[in-house]
Amino acid sequence: MYNTDLPTRAELPSSARLWRSTIIAFVAAIAILITIVLPSEYGIDPTRIGRILGLTEMGAIKMQLSAEAEADRRSATQARVPVPDTQAVPAPQGGNAEIEMRLSAIEQRIDEIALLLYSGVQAPVGQSAPEQQAEQTQEQSALAVPASRPEETAPVNAWADEVSFTLQPGEGIELKLVMQEGAVAEFEWTANGAVLNYDTHGDGGGNKISYEKGRGVAEQTGSITAAFAGNHGWFWRNRTDQPVTLTLRTRGDYSELKRTV
Repeated sequence: MYNTDLPTRAELPSSARLWRSTIIAFVAAIAILITIVLPSEYGIDPTRIGRILGLTEMGAIKMQLSAEAEADRRSATQARVPVPDTQAVPAPQGGNAEIEMRLSAIEQRIDEIALLLYSGVQAPVGQSAPEQQAEQTQEQSALAVPASRPEETAPVNAWADEVSFTLQPGEGIELKLVMQEGAVAEFEWTANGAVLNYDTHGDGGGNKISYEKGRGVAEQTGSITAAFAGNHGWFWRNRTDQPVTLTLRTRGDYSELKRTV
């Protein structure tokens, strides 16, 4: 059977041509690796050509999503560690005002007792003891301060929890609220003048959900409605070249705020 003519020896490429073709292919592969593959896959752009072509940003997004997916995988398998007490902000807003009101009430009661004692010693001539006692009782009733008044005047909109963390460049952190299905929690977080990447999500009981994601965000205020019973919260990462301080404030229907990563 006839297929094709065999090439003559003169038609075969010489060793020099083969070496030259190999070197050209190697150089082309290195150029493609540096200008296209590294920027688009890993966000590494030594020549800055990837930034011009828009490949560097695509690579940075891929690396971020990969790191956040790995963080979610680790958080789903490791034990949950409660947020240390040393990192929680001590009292909700309005705590100092409540203490001052209690001290004011105590000082007022002391003044009342001193006034009553002074009135008993300096009772007017001719005033009987029962009349004096009745008058003192009326004064005491008029000046008495209900014990529940400080609690009634406490701020209604105070945050239940507030925590702050400093993230170094490339560092991430995950904070979760333990919530029942349908529970609602309000939140407010800020990067204090800087920006952070974030992923709002939940997990628990074999369920997972992603609520929202953002890149280069300075702050956010809103609420989370738990789609199922479990842990619902945020993963932040500092993609800047400077340390960033994250502050989170929360309140609502949850049993615990804890750090998982």
